[in-house]
Amino acid sequence: MTELDARPQAGDTVRGPAGGRRGGVRTKGLGGNSVGLTGSAVIGISTVAPVYCLTSTLGSTAGEVGLQMPAIFLAGFLPMLLVAFAYRELNRVMPDCGTSFTWTVKAFGPRLGWMCGWGLVIATIIVLSNLAGVATSFFWLLAGEITGSESIAALDDNKAVHIVTVLVLIAVATAISYRGMTATKGVQYTLVGLQLLVLGLFVAMAIGKAGSFDTSLSFSFEWMNPFAVQSFAAFTAGLSLSIFMYWGWDACLAANEETTASDKTPGRAALIAMVVLVASYLATGIAAQMAVGSGDTGLGLANPETSDNVFAVLAGPVMGPGLGILLFVAVLASATASLQTTFIPVARTVLAMSTYEALPPSYARVNKRFKTPGKATVVAGIATGVFYTVMTLVSEHVLIDTIYALGLMICFYYSLTAFACAWYFRHELLRTSRDFVFKGLCPVLGGVLLAAVFGKTLYDMWDPAYGSGSAVFGVGSVFVIGVGLLVLGLVIMLVMQRRSPAFFRGEVLKRGTPSLIIAD
Repeated sequence: MTELDARPQAGDTVRGPAGGRRGGVRTKGLGGNSVGLTGSAVIGISTVAPVYCLTSTLGSTAGEVGLQMPAIFLAGFLPMLLVAFAYRELNRVMPDCGTSFTWTVKAFGPRLGWMCGWGLVIATIIVLSNLAGVATSFFWLLAGEITGSESIAALDDNKAVHIVTVLVLIAVATAISYRGMTATKGVQYTLVGLQLLVLGLFVAMAIGKAGSFDTSLSFSFEWMNPFAVQSFAAFTAGLSLSIFMYWGWDACLAANEETTASDKTPGRAALIAMVVLVASYLATGIAAQMAVGSGDTGLGLANPETSDNVFAVLAGPVMGPGLGILLFVAVLASATASLQTTFIPVARTVLAMSTYEALPPSYARVNKRFKTPGKATVVAGIATGVFYTVMTLVSEHVLIDTIYALGLMICFYYSLTAFACAWYFRHELLRTSRDFVFKGLCPVLGGVLLAAVFGKTLYDMWDPAYGSGSAVFGVGSVFVIGVGLLVLGLVIMLVMQRRSPAFFRGEVLKRGTPSLIIAD
């Protein structure tokens, strides 16, 4: 397929309403006006993968904070909402698909901006590999349920079959993403609609089954009290899990150059996605606790034998053997949908970094037919497949610890983006009360909260007991992986600094203010 180089020529910029350029950002050849408000919100929800997050995190969260799980979902929602305001305000003046990378460069300069972009890219690669693995497991589990064959379900335990299936799913997701936002949007409407429909059915049936099991509980407003968590350590552990459950809503911002009214629609879509997610999490968490409780025995959510996949255990007892299979379908749909949309932020961040000469120029090529970052999308797919295959063959423990290290990357680039918003708009903060709240206060609070979680997570990761329990020279392997990935980014940045000195001298994407810059 034919591709074109999106690296702009002189004066090829994103035009503002007065004929200038917004923040000095450049056009990249992406297909504009491909997605509206609903489609953008759907992409944000899909990337988060709510059903997948719930089945893999409900039990772990209940194990950390007990009955205060709904309160922790609200606590995790707060910093994400505050950061979402930062994204919205920055997108209004710089609707650029590089999002965190571009905005942080404009606020703090090329080096910190490059590392922020790296944090987003590496976090996304980790998530893509994990989603492919989960989708594969549920594919064979569902195949076994449909056929009634335990031998088919057991194929997932065959490492060769598992890896091949993962690679096929990654290839399919890459191909769909390569074909553009229109193809992505059509698939997502179906998959996200299915997820939310089945989740609503589960919530209704779980509430109806409250009192039917030995571990059932009556609803209490005390569940919404975060101060009732037994310890600060348990609170921060639960909060880290909750933050992970919301991660990915910013995918609709990464598609801003392909969205109608690119300066307004993505920010609104992000807020809509956040509201849908918190409502889904609260309803499911409350309904599940009412039905089976948060204990560590039997059907209790915190049972260590089932906490890593609670829907697989609750599907039959709550929904019955007939409807229970829908929950398996929903988890598979959730992981598959997220696998496909999660390519959006990583490919477009790499495209933006290349367009501004922070990465090799070949990644700035946009497919002429589909108007997508062709090479960036394909390379992201290849990197995901290689990463998952190598990690799986090396050690399952290494793969698990890599996933645990994900929280560090998320807090790193989200908090940087939040602080970038407040700094970029620092001269406007006292102009109006709205500017003070949404450009300064909310972003700073969100950034501080996520920075605190980053620091606490970094401290906890030092302990070998964190994650799989493995260690490297007495240091927790999760710490080694998390810090190691950030150091790897630093090394690559130093290499690129020698190859692309103009970007790192601040000559390509200049630090600036939100005032309109007249085109050169």
